[in-house]
Amino acid sequence: MEKRSAIAQTIGFTTSRDGVRLAYAFSGQGRPLVKTATWLTHIDHDSRSPFWRHWLEFLSTEAQLLRYDERGNGLSDHDVEDVSFDRWVEDLETLVEHTGLDRFSLLGISQGGAVAVEYAARHPDKVDRIILCGAYAQGWARRDDKQDVRRASALLELVASGWGEDNPAYRQIFTTLFAPDADEQQARSLTELQRLSTDPATAARLIAAAGDIDVQASLGKVRAPTLVMHARDDARVPFDEGRRLAASIPGARFVPLDSRNHALLGNEPAWRDFKAEFRRFFAAADAGRRPSLSIESRFGDLTPREIEVTEQLAAGLDNAEIGRRLGISEKTVRNHLTRVFDKLGVQTRAQLIVRVRDSSAD
Repeated sequence: MEKRSAIAQTIGFTTSRDGVRLAYAFSGQGRPLVKTATWLTHIDHDSRSPFWRHWLEFLSTEAQLLRYDERGNGLSDHDVEDVSFDRWVEDLETLVEHTGLDRFSLLGISQGGAVAVEYAARHPDKVDRIILCGAYAQGWARRDDKQDVRRASALLELVASGWGEDNPAYRQIFTTLFAPDADEQQARSLTELQRLSTDPATAARLIAAAGDIDVQASLGKVRAPTLVMHARDDARVPFDEGRRLAASIPGARFVPLDSRNHALLGNEPAWRDFKAEFRRFFAAADAGRRPSLSIESRFGDLTPREIEVTEQLAAGLDNAEIGRRLGISEKTVRNHLTRVFDKLGVQTRAQLIVRVRDSSAD
């Protein structure tokens, strides 16, 4: 299998409320986007995997992306007693607090969609946008659908009998559930991800926990603008689950995608459609933020984000405080200020503050 260089990312660790070590990674720059954890990830392997890399490359060009491995999975602790949905939501709360994010968007794929919904319902002041893809409000065990139960039972059988084995017959059945249009390289990458991400027993426990998800009562409490996308012929999560999500979240927009793949592949038209819809929706959050008229009119060469950073600096905030206020890292604040200094011809923070205050007084 072709080896590719990893995307640039910074990996860190924090500890959950019940003592589980959680691994997370930052990549890209811009407005923060948190991708909620899903089953079967490995933040190191995924950064160069033919199966996930196109997702991470795209999202890291559009935002400052924070993603993490679910407990029991990837670089997070594997030997974990509690893998329930409540712990998944608590883990997201822990990571947001640890990384100092103030306000951000959420991307929820598959079971990560329910985590995003529950977090947004509990913390409406934190979330400015939600993007859901292949997601659901009720796990397979909670739906009144015998076919869903049969599919989940088949998946549990597969996990028990062939997890991570380089067996063409097993690989074909497994990829048919998640990405039936995957080529040989993508299918092999998915098999390798199984081997690296966790052991068969933990994988089965995580599937069972996802089956017990039910966030229907929280859907009506979501206040953030929400975009729901779902593949029409998704073999893992029925299309109707995406439709129900969009119908139950106030003001949500629903976009069907022409695909059979639960995890969209980088070489299919539906991936192009997903990217276009994501860009339009994600950019709308910035369109609603009006910068200071004084700074905007006097320093027109600055971008909207540079203007925001300049405003916060002029108000007396240091880099850490600016980062927390705007939901970006201190490094990103420093990068913005370097460009502002160059554009305005100043060399120090004090000179910049004087320039801003003089412009406001004119």
